[in-house]
Amino acid sequence: MKIPKALDNRRLRRILTRLIFNGFIQAMMSVANAQLVKLAFDNLIRNTSPNFNQDAVYLGLGLIGTAIALAWLRITERIDAVKMGQSYAYSVRMTLYRKLAMMSPRALQTRSQGGVTLRFVGDLTSLRQWVSFGLARIIVAVVNTVVTLIALSLINIQIAAIATLILLLGAFIAWQRGKNLQTAAQEARYHVSKLAGDINEKVSAIAVVQIFGQSHREKKRLTSRSRALETAMVNRGALASQLRGLSEATLSLASAVALLVGAREVALGRTTPGTIIGAMTILGFLMPPLRDLGRIQEYWHNSRVSRRKIQEFLKTPNLITEIPNAIALEVTQGSLEFDHVSFGGILNQVKVRAEPGQVIALVGSNGAGKSTLLSLTARLIDPENGSIYLDGQDIANHSLASLRRNIGMASPDLPLLRGSIGRNLRYRYPRADEKEIARVWQLCEINELLAELPQGEKTKIAEGGKGLSAGQRQRISLARAILGNPKILLLDEIDANLDPKATTIVDRVLENHDGTVLIITHRPERLALADAIWSLENGKIKVRNLEVTVP
Repeated sequence: MKIPKALDNRRLRRILTRLIFNGFIQAMMSVANAQLVKLAFDNLIRNTSPNFNQDAVYLGLGLIGTAIALAWLRITERIDAVKMGQSYAYSVRMTLYRKLAMMSPRALQTRSQGGVTLRFVGDLTSLRQWVSFGLARIIVAVVNTVVTLIALSLINIQIAAIATLILLLGAFIAWQRGKNLQTAAQEARYHVSKLAGDINEKVSAIAVVQIFGQSHREKKRLTSRSRALETAMVNRGALASQLRGLSEATLSLASAVALLVGAREVALGRTTPGTIIGAMTILGFLMPPLRDLGRIQEYWHNSRVSRRKIQEFLKTPNLITEIPNAIALEVTQGSLEFDHVSFGGILNQVKVRAEPGQVIALVGSNGAGKSTLLSLTARLIDPENGSIYLDGQDIANHSLASLRRNIGMASPDLPLLRGSIGRNLRYRYPRADEKEIARVWQLCEINELLAELPQGEKTKIAEGGKGLSAGQRQRISLARAILGNPKILLLDEIDANLDPKATTIVDRVLENHDGTVLIITHRPERLALADAIWSLENGKIKVRNLEVTVP
């Protein structure tokens, strides 16, 4: 998966075409304004016009018209530039999300949450700024400058040649000086990432900091990170300011030299004062677009660093691979079979089968592979060897969407989402009918839970269900998993935080669920309800006391 190119998008190409046309028309308006100024100076100010009043009105209207046209063109240019940047940022954001949606949670755990967030926020901002305020402005400025300098050469070739040489020299010096910006941008980007990661960690684990009395030490750590970022940002800003200053100096020098050459031409009688005033007016119109070019390298180098970071993220291994245009699973019974499945040295040639409607209890020590087995079933990861069959169909050969429609899962690794309780309860199956909702609500005693909350289903919760008790979170997670009566139900320590009364909810779900259940549990009462016990040890599974894996 690669970062989309800006010009691969048809909409962006249309906007680009408009910007090129806009730059050309701006140049024409600038030249027209300069010609009007020349006429005004030569014919009106020097009082050589036989129809002074009439010509003054026409010239005044012309100057007003070109000024309004230029203002409208620049407003349109800015709107199109913003549209271009936002459209490109949208396409990159969707690419990032597609990558995120395809990634296994285990692959995502290799990256900090703050770093991933920075891809979607800070790095996208850099790309958007480059497209809106870099690429778009370059296009308009180059078209505007080339056309305007050509027109200036028709007015006075010497002034045009000198101005062109000075502008080219200034651009070359700016380009050479701007090479240091990439290092400065990369340094600033590194410190932003570190600070974002630290802050994200403190927000999610502030209780750890407080309970162990480390607030002062973490403050010192944050201060150090902030100072380093401040220094990096100041260095980057200083380099960017030098480039903007160089741009201003180049424009001022071009105008000053052009004025001196023009004064000499007038003194020698080779041209009129109006011609020089017109030429200086054209140079004046060049200043805004060329001044913008002083920031182009800043945006460019920032975007290069961000593109590299985004591409690194897109290259992160998924751990799951979906066949293009894979067909959907057709699940009617819910039989589940592991055929010589191995993964990461945790599971070794596992061969075992769960019959439709069975409740399978998974037991074993920490790290034995219980959660890994559930993740393989849900295709949050793919096995390194072997196959998994659902109703005789290899799940690797079918679409992920069809598999997930037939699987419900509750686990501490599947937290509640920010938003309302109702959104979380219906998340797996938003279009569930009232009959299905009533069934699940009754099984999990959701109505009693909602009665404890201030706004019932509309009660808002933070990420992870913060604000709810552990037991409330578990009940909502369980209800979310069974809504729609999936043929395969995966429960990972779902009864770990339920009080004795609430554990009857799990018993009721296991007794009434119309499908196959794999549950990780250590509770004897849960084991007693199971149809079979799969004991994981040394990468193998024993069913009751019978080993069924192949060494």
